[in-house]
Amino acid sequence: MLKFAIRNLLSRSVRSLLCLMGLTIAIAGMVGLFSIAGGLEETVSQTFGRIKGIVAMQPGAPIPLFSRIPRSWGEEIGEISGIAIVNPEIWSRVNMIEDKPVISPPRFLFGTELPSRLQLKHGIYRDAIYDGRFLSLEDQGTLNTVVSRQIAEQHHKQVGDIISVNGQAMTIVGLYECGSMLLDVAIILDIDVVRDITRFDPNSVSCFYLEQSGEVNNDLLVKNIKDHFRGRELASWQPASLALANSSQSNILKDFVNAIDQSLKGSSDKTPVEDKANAKGKQNQSTDADAKIAESDQQQSALEVRSAADWGERLETFTADLDIFLGLMTGIGVLIAMLSIINTMLMSVMERIVDFGILKANGWSNRDVMLLITAESSLLGVFGGILGCILGLIAIVIVNWKFVNQVHLYASPGLLLFGVVFSTLLGISGGLYPAWWTTRMTPIDAIRRG
Repeated sequence: MLKFAIRNLLSRSVRSLLCLMGLTIAIAGMVGLFSIAGGLEETVSQTFGRIKGIVAMQPGAPIPLFSRIPRSWGEEIGEISGIAIVNPEIWSRVNMIEDKPVISPPRFLFGTELPSRLQLKHGIYRDAIYDGRFLSLEDQGTLNTVVSRQIAEQHHKQVGDIISVNGQAMTIVGLYECGSMLLDVAIILDIDVVRDITRFDPNSVSCFYLEQSGEVNNDLLVKNIKDHFRGRELASWQPASLALANSSQSNILKDFVNAIDQSLKGSSDKTPVEDKANAKGKQNQSTDADAKIAESDQQQSALEVRSAADWGERLETFTADLDIFLGLMTGIGVLIAMLSIINTMLMSVMERIVDFGILKANGWSNRDVMLLITAESSLLGVFGGILGCILGLIAIVIVNWKFVNQVHLYASPGLLLFGVVFSTLLGISGGLYPAWWTTRMTPIDAIRRG
């Protein structure tokens, strides 16, 4: 049966090849698209698997770059049981390197307090040094810096060279490589130097990196830190546009934003006199409501504390949503490939109506005919899946090599196996209708129609 099916496909090589190409491209596109989410997941696992400590930052801020918290809170955090080291950090976006604007990939100034940083048992950047040295206490107040290998190679720098960052001439004393796109983006300096360069608020920091002593369970430690700062006054982070609206001196802009807010909540057509009269009647209700709101506000912590697992869960949620979008995009190509298989098999069946009639007249059952047709379509599915996975892998390797600092794609063995199995099922499904259509005819009808 299998040899018969292969011979039938080869007898119509052009049509079979076109169908195979359509399925191959569809599977290659599926592998390529889902490798985006796979690359994100692998990058996240590689990155946050290295982070042993926890990060305390402003509530709602997506990353420390956008966070602002009081510098003095670090002393209070250090007094909490279970905290061994508190390392203040400042993060800022780099705009210019070597007098050239930095757009993609992004680069960041990372200011760290050196005395506490050097006490960490697990220093991510310190442990990743491969040339030169990490910053020491002697580097406080100087423009000595440690940069990633990607930054050094991009600007043709090595240890001992001068690199201009945001107009500041910095001396490279060390090079590091973490092997993660999320980590190999930093230009590391003393925290006070970054504060001066970026004009950062002297009473604030971006976040605190906390190393645990191991005496307290990690989840309990996070809860204790949040409880300690519960009820403090610190505004939650919000996008720059909304922050501008809230802090702007323009009453027009404020009124405009408030008008939108009121329109969404529902406006009132009552006059001020009516409002005043109704206000007296609702005074008690509003007082109770205000009390409940005040109580709710006090239950919120002024600090958000995240562990490596928390970062991973946030990005896993993002990749799950991304998978849905990629699945919809892939479905278009898969639908076209399936229609191509159905068209190919249907045309092949119609051209061999007489052959099938003769086979059935010589004792072939409807089951045998269906097996022959589905075998042909499944062969197209198997080879289309294999070729599609190979083509997708080649494209992934080329993209990762060409854009090593911008993207990272990854096709897991499970994704490749799914591609082959899915393509095979697609081929079988595409051959079912032509096979069912053939079995409806009797041998005499088939020979007469031919």
